[in-house]
Amino acid sequence: MMRRFRAPNARFRHLLVLLLSGILIGVFSLVHSQWEPLHRWNRAFGDTALILLALAMALGPLAALFPRARGGLVWRRQVGIWAMMLALVHVVIILHAWVEWNLIRLFGFEYSPMFRRYIMHQHGFGLANAVGILALLFGLVLMLTSNDRSVRWLTPTVWHYLHRGAVTFWWLVVVHVGYFLFIHFLDVRRPMLEPNPLQWPFVMLIILVSSLRGAAFMLQWDQIRRSNNRQ
Repeated sequence: MMRRFRAPNARFRHLLVLLLSGILIGVFSLVHSQWEPLHRWNRAFGDTALILLALAMALGPLAALFPRARGGLVWRRQVGIWAMMLALVHVVIILHAWVEWNLIRLFGFEYSPMFRRYIMHQHGFGLANAVGILALLFGLVLMLTSNDRSVRWLTPTVWHYLHRGAVTFWWLVVVHVGYFLFIHFLDVRRPMLEPNPLQWPFVMLIILVSSLRGAAFMLQWDQIRRSNNRQ
């Protein structure tokens, strides 16, 4: 009789996800090697966080569609936590390198010596960062409650209700990343740059995650419909 596969314990899962993250950060740093160092690493950490978040969003649908993939669900917590940890590093680099800890600049404002006050300079940049900050706050709530103690304190029903909001978190991140991949560097005040090589991989990633979630939804709907018809 074959022995049932047992997933590694939580600490080992954290270690493996951290190792995977390090590899991805290294790969993305090579992809963005044309940028200055701070911006290069900012993108590398952000891209890796996106990949981990996409994986976390895909594990549930995969388990629903393919029963043999249900063992992967135990990785969802660690993958989600490290996605947020890397996103926090991404934010710190932006605050240090781009806006120099002047938070009003994060929302697209720049100081005008002529008017002696801050004026809106980058509308899209400000809006995209506002979406990113909203996603960050949402993600922090999910990360800080991704533990057994929170499940007991909130009760499983409330905890599951809260964490179903991960879909909203995902789409806020998609909007934030999509702006910087496709729109931000089209501004006429910036030098024309070569298209980001990750644009179409990003699109394919969104399509893949959306397709998996859509297929899992349809399967669940069909199962509920069949169950109701038998009653």
